[in-house]
Amino acid sequence: MKNFRKQYGKNVCRSLLLLIAGTAVITVHAQTVKQEEKEEADLEAKRELIREIYSEEYQQEVSDRLEEAKAGGNYTEDTMLIEPNPYGTNSLSLYVYFQTKEKAQVSYTVSVEDENIADFTADENARLREEELEHRETEGKTEHEFQVIGLVPDHTNTVTFTITYADGNQVIREYKHNPGSVYGEEEMQLEVTDAKENSEEELSDGLYVILGNDSEGLDFMYYYDTNGVLRGEIPIIGYRSHGILFWEECMYYSISATKIAAVNALGKVEKVYDTGTYKLHHDYTFDEEGNLIVLATDTQSNSVEDRIIRIDHETGEITDVFDLAEVLGKYKELLTDADTEDLDWMHINTLQWMGEQTVILSSRETSSILKISSIFETPKLEYIIGEKGFWNGTGYEDFLLEKDESDGTFSGTGGQHTVTYETSEALEDGAYYLYMFNNNLGYSESRDYDWTQIEGIATSIDVEAVSYYYKYLVNETEGTYELVKSFEVPFSPYVSSAQEYDENIIVDSGMKGIFGEYDQDGSLLRQFQMKLADRYIYRVYKYHF
Repeated sequence: MKNFRKQYGKNVCRSLLLLIAGTAVITVHAQTVKQEEKEEADLEAKRELIREIYSEEYQQEVSDRLEEAKAGGNYTEDTMLIEPNPYGTNSLSLYVYFQTKEKAQVSYTVSVEDENIADFTADENARLREEELEHRETEGKTEHEFQVIGLVPDHTNTVTFTITYADGNQVIREYKHNPGSVYGEEEMQLEVTDAKENSEEELSDGLYVILGNDSEGLDFMYYYDTNGVLRGEIPIIGYRSHGILFWEECMYYSISATKIAAVNALGKVEKVYDTGTYKLHHDYTFDEEGNLIVLATDTQSNSVEDRIIRIDHETGEITDVFDLAEVLGKYKELLTDADTEDLDWMHINTLQWMGEQTVILSSRETSSILKISSIFETPKLEYIIGEKGFWNGTGYEDFLLEKDESDGTFSGTGGQHTVTYETSEALEDGAYYLYMFNNNLGYSESRDYDWTQIEGIATSIDVEAVSYYYKYLVNETEGTYELVKSFEVPFSPYVSSAQEYDENIIVDSGMKGIFGEYDQDGSLLRQFQMKLADRYIYRVYKYHF
């Protein structure tokens, strides 16, 4: 280079160095692009595999193969048919089949050598309806076919089967299996903080289910135990699961923005429901006959998150559609951008079915709770729980229930989520509870409103604030509602959830990546911190499996 500089001068040399550097940058950029393309191709290949898992052909092929194996072998307590995750719906599970000569009951315990990981115990009757469970517990059975869940990734798991016969005699058998690494990037161990001494004794049984740690990669539901250890990884096609429903011997959960899967106790996908030109969002439930009631967006309209559809349980056909404008159309017309595409004028985020076509809805956009009756026949707005100032001048003032502040004043909610309907025999007719995650954020995209009229409410996602667990007592006879329980929880301006479960309360502050279990007095027992894949953990519920 010294001779080159002397012969051709400094400027030419500088130009050559820049050219070499530029070439290197282009090469590195090309390699980066190629690597990104490869990663995206690998990701798409995995997504395609997950789509295949939820196909009827894939599930039937697995089922036929297992039935053939069952028919062709003599599987007993000494020679069980065991296969890891054959149906592809939980990477930390086993399929188990065997027969006993006499009726027996089977339980199992999953353990690993790591002393910091507690054992996980369940039985073959997991997920059966209560009346069926009582029958099975009394009589036992001779044919045992079930799914073992709760395996720990990257560990050799010892599954200890306890087979108990009617005379009390027990047979113990063991099976070892290492499921390897999980498909996603979730943590095997969450950060756990005990807020109360001996909190372990007060925690409820079951598994925490993480619904939507949204990311650009693959999507899953995750199961974690009370020690924050990963116990289940359920792949979905995309978007997120919004919750798990149980009907007869299947559990139901959304696997994309247009599909809900019914999965039986073995992990087999029995049916996939398609919402067609509607996109599901936020919540779904069952009516009295087991038909799916789903919050939806009509993709052929100019507004979003303002429809409810009913899907026939047997046929999978969409049989009914309710448009919120049928009861709140005059309010919609007041909005200055009512003709804008993708108008998010209500943003319904919770659906509760009260029976007889009557629903409770939570509207984040208006920070209001709505009761609507006869939604698929002659819809009627029954009441609104919300701020008077917000609804003044809209023509819907007369639908507002009155605050009962005889036992003390309280602030209204801001952008609340997971409003849950709860009855009690101790209450008079026309009275019931509604509990929720009160995000405590005042914001409306479709209209201007001064949310600071609500005392203590946050109006920005960037401020230091708190959210709340809220529980209202609604008295329709008196036309009132009162706050009967509340306590502070970590601030989450959007998403999040609250669930009353086995005498405790599970709360997810989604944008913080924090969820915890509280006692009925609002005292935190144990808190879990999860690394966010992107923006938030959508919801966390606890279930018995």
